[in-house]
Amino acid sequence: MLHNIGGSWKGRTHDLGKMTFAELFRVYLTYPAVLAYLTLSVLGTGVAIWSAGAVLPPLVAAILAGLIYPLTWYLLHRFVLHGSYLYKSRLTASTWKRIHFDHHRDPHDLRVLFGALHTTLPTIAFITIPVGWLVGGLAGAAAAFTSGIVATLFYEFCHCVQHLNHMPKSRFLQRIKRLHLAHHFHNETGNFGITNFGWDRLFGTLYEKSKDVPRSPTVFNLGYTAAEAERYPWVAAFSTEMRNDETPQRVRMAGLRNDGSTAADGERLDRTG
Repeated sequence: MLHNIGGSWKGRTHDLGKMTFAELFRVYLTYPAVLAYLTLSVLGTGVAIWSAGAVLPPLVAAILAGLIYPLTWYLLHRFVLHGSYLYKSRLTASTWKRIHFDHHRDPHDLRVLFGALHTTLPTIAFITIPVGWLVGGLAGAAAAFTSGIVATLFYEFCHCVQHLNHMPKSRFLQRIKRLHLAHHFHNETGNFGITNFGWDRLFGTLYEKSKDVPRSPTVFNLGYTAAEAERYPWVAAFSTEMRNDETPQRVRMAGLRNDGSTAADGERLDRTG
């Protein structure tokens, strides 16, 4: 069972593999980042309504932002989060560790599943506000930003469901869950979408079945192997903590094989592959 479900986030168990759907829903609605997104969506909607001279421009801006979001996520996920240059710099290694490496090391830890606000909000603003402003001025910018926030809320919830020990009834959720778990437990070089895999199909990175591509030895470490840790030690230096809940899992670099995996990773992959 999930402990302290109604209390603060401190001291909670955050293992999505042990939550029910109802528990996830309650936790989702109390997560600090989600509360921030909800607050910003209300404020953005208010600014859009207050400053709009007509309905059409902010509406178009919101639709455009919603269409741009999946492509933006695909490009960031594939080329930034799965790139190697962030861990090669002391200045960005800790950020890369937090926003994606930790998530692949422990895919069911809710605490590192959500994007950090200091990285997600500037990205949403950078992508949506200029488009919205060009279409509808202040009202368009507010509407586009709000659209990006709402898309993020939907994306984050679906992402949680994908890692939850629960098979949803929706065919849409079943499909995106299957594709995303393959990305995490079989081969991380494909299936970069979360809620939309159209760009994966267009760019040739979609695989519908695990048997279509070979199993990747770096699926849990994104290429940050023992050899890479020797050359670029900063992520390893930041990775000495343990999960502090009822399902502790070692996150430290000790025990890495040459391909960067651990015995525990191999056992988990055998169970889920």
